[in-house]
Parts: sequence; structure tokens; C-alpha cells
Amino acid sequence: MNTSSKFVVATHVMVAMAAFKLASGKYRVFKSDFISSSVNTNPVVIRRILGLLRKAGLVVSQTGPEGGSKLAKNPDKITLLEIHDAVEDSCLFHLHYRDPNQECPIGHNIQDALSGVFADAESAIKNVLSKKTLADIARDIMDRSGISKKLAEGFSLEQLRQEFVFQSGKLIEKSLVA
Repeated sequence: MNTSSKFVVATHVMVAMAAFKLASGKYRVFKSDFISSSVNTNPVVIRRILGLLRKAGLVVSQTGPEGGSKLAKNPDKITLLEIHDAVEDSCLFHLHYRDPNQECPIGHNIQDALSGVFADAESAIKNVLSKKTLADIARDIMDRSGISKKLAEGFSLEQLRQEFVFQSGKLIEKSLVA
């Protein structure tokens, strides 16, 4: 029984764009091959996800040598629920794909018994996702990685690129790396 990872991948894609916007104040066009290296997947997977996000109005894309995708609106205005709904089925939980044995008392009643439970659980999850923004997640990641601290200390993004590297998701001064 597999669950889809499209929501997590889509959020990863959007957070990459949002973190740049929060750090620089600018919207940047990202190429799918750049994003795919962070997600550690094929650029085709990223392009499919970006297509769904574009269709939902969350990103805009341009083609050509300077092409790529960028956020369509401020990351503070995009909820995790919007990202979820852009890439996933509307239903979070699914009942049997085939009808269970109707002669069995469990098989006959299981779907009715679970329907209400699933509806309540789905409502609770969607309520949480609707209250969290893309910017919330991007800020959390920027704090965890050390980016926020260095920006607050006055480092520019260019200085961070020149003077630091990432190891295990944390910002480390190049001079400290053996």
C-alpha cells in the first residue's frame, strides 16, 4: 500500500523557490535540473510536478534558454493545502479498490464503518495544511540550516555562496572544511 510522494516533492520544489524569495526579496527562475538535484530525482519528475503547480496558478513558467519556473505569488500567501490540492487527488484516504465480499459481515460493513472516520481525519489534516504557509516551511528550513542566522548577521546570498558550503544540510564555513 503506497502513498504518493507528489505533495512532498511539490512542497520541496516550492520551498526552494520560497527560500530564495525570502532571502533576497526577489523572485528567481529555477530550472528543473537544478531543483531535481536538491530533490534527488529525475528532472522529468520535477517538470511534471511543476506542470501541476502551474495549472493551479502557484508557479509561472517560461520556455527557452533562460526558461524555468518561479513562484506566482508571495510564499506567505500560498498554503500547504493549496500545494497538496494542486498535485494530489482530493481524497486523502481511499476505501477498497474492489468491493469486499458482501456476504461477509465485515466485508459488507467495513466501508460504511470507515467512511466517517476517514472524513473526520481528512478534515483535520486539511485544517492543519490550510494554516501553514509555504513561507512558514521555508523559514523553518532556513533556520535549521543556519541560513537565517547568517543573513541576520549581514551576509549577502553571494557571500554565503562564496564563503560557505553545506554539509549534512547545515551551513559551514569553507575554511573549516578539510
